[in-house]
Formats: sequence, C-alpha cells, structure tokens
Amino acid sequence: MKTAKYKIIYLFVIGLMITGLSSCLDDLNTIPLDEDELVSDVVFGSEIGPYQELLAKIYAGLAISGNSAGDGDPDVAGVDGGSQASFLRGLWNLQQLPTDEAHCAWNDVGLPDLNSISWTSSNVFIKGFYYRLYYQINLANALLRETTEEQLNARGVSASDQTQINYFRAEARFHRALSYYYLLDMFRNVPFVNEDSPVGSTLPPQIQGADLFDYIESELLAIETELLDPFVGYNPNYYGRVHKAANWALLSRLYLNAETYSGNAKYTESITYSNKVLNENFSLDPVYANIFTSDNHISPEMILPVRYEGAETQTWGGMTFLLSAMEPSDMQEEVNAVGAWQGNRARSSILRTFEKENLHENDSRFDMVYVDKTANIEIEDPSLFTDNGIPVVKYYNRNSDGSLPASNIAYTDFPLFRLGEIYLNYAEAVLRGGTGGDQATALQLINELRERAYHQAPYSITAGELNLDFILDERGREFFFEGQRRSDLIRFNKFTGSSYIWPWKGNVKDGRSVADHFKVYPIPADDLGANNNLVQNTGY
Repeated sequence: MKTAKYKIIYLFVIGLMITGLSSCLDDLNTIPLDEDELVSDVVFGSEIGPYQELLAKIYAGLAISGNSAGDGDPDVAGVDGGSQASFLRGLWNLQQLPTDEAHCAWNDVGLPDLNSISWTSSNVFIKGFYYRLYYQINLANALLRETTEEQLNARGVSASDQTQINYFRAEARFHRALSYYYLLDMFRNVPFVNEDSPVGSTLPPQIQGADLFDYIESELLAIETELLDPFVGYNPNYYGRVHKAANWALLSRLYLNAETYSGNAKYTESITYSNKVLNENFSLDPVYANIFTSDNHISPEMILPVRYEGAETQTWGGMTFLLSAMEPSDMQEEVNAVGAWQGNRARSSILRTFEKENLHENDSRFDMVYVDKTANIEIEDPSLFTDNGIPVVKYYNRNSDGSLPASNIAYTDFPLFRLGEIYLNYAEAVLRGGTGGDQATALQLINELRERAYHQAPYSITAGELNLDFILDERGREFFFEGQRRSDLIRFNKFTGSSYIWPWKGNVKDGRSVADHFKVYPIPADDLGANNNLVQNTGY
C-alpha cells in the first residue's frame, strides 16, 4: 500500500501533529524523522498527487489502524493497533458494549468495564478511540494548513488542480467535524485544535460541549455547497467519498441529539436536513440483509460507507472484527470470515425488543438473531461465549447472491450513514415537535421501512401506535449492532438511572441503576495529566 512518496507524506503529517494532544508528544517524539522530510515544500509542490494522498490517509484512518495491511506501523502509539486504535472497532465497542444489545466475553483489561458501565479514566479502549479521533483531526488540520490559496498559488498549482483541492479541503473539514461529533457525543468537553492552532508544544484549550456543538454545526453548514454533489450507487471514482448528502445526514443526526449535547432542541433543523436527503435519489435496499454483504457498495441505501477492499485494507479491527468476533464457529464458512473469534454475543434484551412485536418471527431483521444456536439466551457467566447469550450475525463477507468475494479478507463496507436512519430521524423529530414535517409522512416512512423488513404482511402500524417508545424500539430493531445504540438510549433517557434495566447493567446479572455521569466517557487520565488546561468530566 505504501509508496516512498506516501511514507514521506506520512512522516510530514506526524511532524505537523505535534500541535495536537499534548500527551501524544512523547510518543510522537519517539518516531525517527528526517528533518528534510518535514519541510512542507519538499513534500508538497505543484502536483496534485501529495495532496490527494494526504486526503486518502484521512479516509484510510476510518478503516485501518496504520500504514500497512494487518495494522502494521500503527498511527496511534501506546495502544494496540488492531483492537484499540481502530476507528470502527472503537466506535462499535463504545457504542454497543455498554448497552442492552451487546456483550463481549473476552477478559482483556477494560472490556468487562464497558460491558457493565463501570469504566474509569484509565480504560485503554476509551483512550484508544479518543486518540484515534484526534489523529483524524490532526490529519485534517495538516491538509488544511497546506492547501491555502496563497500556498497553492506560490507553489504553482494549476487552476484546475486547485478546484479539485478545494473539494479535498471540504472533505477534510467534514472528517474533522465527524471526529469532533464523536468526541462531543462521547466525551463532551474536550481539547480543541484546528488548522489555526499554533504548531509546537502549546497545550490546547478545552472547549465546552455547547460551544463544540456550535463549531461542528458551523463547519458543516460552511462546507454544504463546497462538497461533491450527491451520488447514488457505485461509481468507482467517487464511491466512499464525502458528498453533500453525507453532510446533510450528519447534520440530521447532530440536530436530533442537540438537546442532549447543548440543552437546546433543534428538531426542526433535523427535519430540514432529513428532507434534503429524502429529496435525493437514495432508496431503501429492497433486501435488508444486502446492506451488510460484501457487495453492499451497490446498495441504493448507502450514503457514506467505511470502505473495505480485501488485502488492501486488511486489519484485525474494522470489518474483520465485526465479521469474526460475532459468529458461532459452525457459521464460519457461511459468513466467510477469517475465523470465529468467540467474542461478542447479544443480551436477552435484544430478543425482548423484537418480541414486543408479536410477529417478530416474520421480521427479516430478526433472522440475524440466532436464538436457536445457544443453550441459554441469558448471559450466566460474563466470561463465557459458547451457549451463553445470543449469537448475532449481521455482517456477511459474501455477496448478496451467496457467492464469495475475491478472498476471505473483508470486502464488506460499513454503513456509517444509510437512508434507513434518515427515515427514523425524520419521524422522531416530528414526534418531538419539530416543524417542517408531518406525522402522516412520518408514518408513511416508518411503514415503508417495515415493509422492507418483514417477509410478508401484516407489517404496518397505525398513527396511534407511532410514539417515541415505538421509535426507540424500532431503532433497536433496525440498527442493532451498527454502533448507534448508546447514543439512542441516552437521547431517550434510558441509558443511566433505573427507567430501563437490562442484564448486567451496572455489573449485576439482573441489572441495576447506574449514575448519570456515565452518559459521557472520561477524558483519558494520561491526557488530563499532561494538559493542565483540561478539567475532567464530572463524576470521574
């Protein structure tokens, strides 16, 4: 994957990242750097290639953990490249394991604490995801510093190439906003750096959650007209790149959660940006399972994926993790994963979410919940995998027709944003009082989603059945194991406290209430110790 030029760019970016998190400085200083490679004019000139490759590095950071397949040469020092520095694996662990859906049987230090909502600021999985997000932010900052109009003109970059680089800049700003979105959602009050932050050992200031919300919002609105136009389906030149509809989808999600993040409801704005996506040519995939197969790049529902391309994106994190860590060993050949790792199972509460509908056996989404492959739907022993909890197999490294991809290395893309979410965002925002939408359309969208899910009628609900409790359950049925559940439970005030109890919540088999400070993760202890500008989140 790595050319000599790419290595130079990578080292240059690492040098620029010294402006980032202070606690990373010692790790970064251990990397041998050739001073000549850190001179921007040596790396960036009049050709578009280096700028394009730096953008590619930002995209790659969502899929793999380093600069070579198999998590070699990891980006984030001090944590394991495959299990702790992976964006997608980190997102899934932090969004799924503390909820009513998933449980990991492994006893790696830090994982049991995620299962039971009992983590501390020293949790290495929290730390790994936190630093992955800042690595992405600093990559984006580096690209933006090196692509100002003045610099491009001084280097003799042609007008046509500058037009393309302006798209790169907008995409980099989106990626930075996306990383800050996850920091806002999970950590709330965090260090803040952008392309204007001083390069050197200056400690970054802490930004409060409400102000970070405003910053993310302003960035996404500013680039709205500067991104590529939306495109549907697979185009090898553009598939996987950020476009206007991806930006609108993130705004739809951001505004839906605005009251949680800043105390100010913005459901009308969520409807506005949901409508922008709905007015494009995306459509629900006719077969729910096809959203999660190795040829899901052709799905008309995909808005923004994290791409996986076999050996070119080989990793122990990402989709390899989502394929291998879930499946029973007797399904390995059927799923076509690299192995059955015997790690993650579902809690019985995921079954209860489906059982709330008497016709759940008719729901194709429930086909992915293999109750018949366990002797006990309850997790009797948190450290056991076999016959302990419910197997869930949602992701398949096979094509939608059952054929195999080029190899058993992951080709299945992860749907970071897909149309089904926009349907449910719209309906929820209407029910919460947002304007610009109506309950009749909300009901229509929900029933279209259910028509796709169910093998046969009946599947429709009535207007009287469409309420917020139904929306939370339907999101559980539609998005289980897709890395959204924690945020949903928090938005519905079901994550902490005693209003909703599930098995092993609070490290008790039958579940118990947990304190409200667990709604946000702690700032990692080592970053807090290295930066005296930071104040730890309440309760830690």
